[in-house]
Amino acid sequence: MKKINRAIAAAALAATGLTALASVAHAETVLRLDEVPVGELDPAKASDYADSILMFNVYDTLVFAGQGAPGMVPDLAASWETDGTTFTFKLRDDVKFQSGNPFTSADVVYSFERMKALGQGLSYLFTDVTSAEAVDEHTVKFTLAKPYAPFLAALVRLPIVDKKLVEENTTGDDWGQAYLSTHSAGTGAYSVTSHNPQSETVMAKNPSYFQEMDAAAPDTVRLRYGLEAATVRTLVSQGEHDITSQWLPPEVLASLAKDGNQLLTEHGNGAFYIKLNTAKAPFDDVNCRLAVSNAFDYQSALKLIAVTPEVSQGKVPTGAIPAQMLGGNPNGEPLKQDLAKAKEFLSQCKYNPADTEVEISWIAEVPIEERFALLLQANMQQLGFKSKITKMPWALFVDAVTKPETTPNVSQVNVASVTGDPDTLLYGMYHSSAAGTWQSPEYLKDEEVDKLLDQGRAATSEEERAAAYTALNKRLMEIAPSIYAYDSQAVFAASNKVKVPALSDDSKRISLDSAGFQFRLMEMQP
Repeated sequence: MKKINRAIAAAALAATGLTALASVAHAETVLRLDEVPVGELDPAKASDYADSILMFNVYDTLVFAGQGAPGMVPDLAASWETDGTTFTFKLRDDVKFQSGNPFTSADVVYSFERMKALGQGLSYLFTDVTSAEAVDEHTVKFTLAKPYAPFLAALVRLPIVDKKLVEENTTGDDWGQAYLSTHSAGTGAYSVTSHNPQSETVMAKNPSYFQEMDAAAPDTVRLRYGLEAATVRTLVSQGEHDITSQWLPPEVLASLAKDGNQLLTEHGNGAFYIKLNTAKAPFDDVNCRLAVSNAFDYQSALKLIAVTPEVSQGKVPTGAIPAQMLGGNPNGEPLKQDLAKAKEFLSQCKYNPADTEVEISWIAEVPIEERFALLLQANMQQLGFKSKITKMPWALFVDAVTKPETTPNVSQVNVASVTGDPDTLLYGMYHSSAAGTWQSPEYLKDEEVDKLLDQGRAATSEEERAAAYTALNKRLMEIAPSIYAYDSQAVFAASNKVKVPALSDDSKRISLDSAGFQFRLMEMQP
């Protein structure tokens, strides 16, 4: 009898243990991270870093940047072919939207036409695309007005939406904007369960996602917006936050690392630009721009962004184009302060520096920019310039730069290639047709720059493109519409509960900014 009771007790204990293990195995994991500024959920309007994180998780595209290797790989497309002005894609036939609706070529055509009609976000990437045609249910053809070398890379910014679902939630001719500003309609690995663009977006894992997903990928993701650096530091220290944004001051990142948190890095396809308004005095004079460019203390700038002796938020610049990018100068001399040359250019400027007060702005949500404003102010003072420093919230800055007269003399912005191609880094900043956005407060009008940017788009070989961008790099250095402070490297502090190979393992990195934040590639501990 005792033996039977013991056996029953042992069985009950084993069952209890198995139940406990099952409970642990199925415990929900929650990833908490933050970004600035406000997250834009409508994929046709997405343009900045926070928007991109949302888009790359909720939506898919025909092609995407490869992991651990350069170039584009199939995503929603199974294959493609081109003759230079037409691109024909064979689509996967095993994909469904999060709604359960099947993915077809009609969704691709609708997504393209919607982006063109709205004309927002990165729609300018598709200016030369004259049509998208559904050849059959799983074949789509794009026709271009002329050869456009970056087209394949640009497709990473054409997220495919669920035509049927969006049309069911469209009022009038708004293309479902109201609906997509608060709901998701993609095929992505995560769906949106709630969205407040001022505070937080909550996403849940899509159990029927068609691509590989790490078994330990987070079940729920909470992306928070606009947290103060001190708040983030406290939350991480208390175990209530998992990954910080890249915008924390370096000493905060260093402190978190010292506390035992890991540092993640994204090598980036961009730079930190100190932008000079060329449409009004004193920087409508090229000699004045060259004077302050040469007066800028590049070495001190790098010290401002050092996190640890081994990790920094940037690398020394060698020109207007990041060293690792097509047209960049990887073997060039690092830019450095040259006060003698600065004063020589200043002597040829038509303005007396003492007669003009220069407004130096910085973005309120990125506090380290204040330090760069103070550094530039000190450098300009060495040339005799008077200046004032203005703190501007992101929303106010974006509105101010829509007109040259309301744009500050000096702006500070991190800009990256949103497709990994130099076209999407440089065209939106420096082509005269693109002026008036947060990327282009320089208001540059230069015929040679426009010509070279257009050549970079139209060239049919990599060699021709490289030649165009190399010449562009040289021209931009000659006319100095911006001060090229440093080549960017994003640094994030993260708790040890999360593993992010795409931001820590060189063999698994993705050559596209924010693509390392695909949550399906992460591993979370309960």
